[in-house]
Amino acid sequence: MENKVDLECRPEVLRGLYSNLAVITHSANEFILDFAQMLPGYPKPTVGSRVIMTPEHAKRLLNALTDNLQKYEQQFGPIKLEQPFPGNLPPMGFGGGEA
Repeated sequence: MENKVDLECRPEVLRGLYSNLAVITHSANEFILDFAQMLPGYPKPTVGSRVIMTPEHAKRLLNALTDNLQKYEQQFGPIKLEQPFPGNLPPMGFGGGEA
């Protein structure tokens, strides 16, 4: 049986934030996800949102993303990653360093 959550979203949150860069760091107790924008003409990426979660919730997020990506690719076809990633950062900035 699935648990359904009735979410309420404030109007200013409904717009969402565009992100083409995510930097992930962690400590023993939490994962920190910084979602940023890399824009032409700007010297540094700008963080638009930071999400902090427990390792357990990070694993749940990974599982949910994996499930949704598989469903997306079944419906629309494989997602191709451009290589090499522009700039000096790895794709989506996935680090793994300590926070």
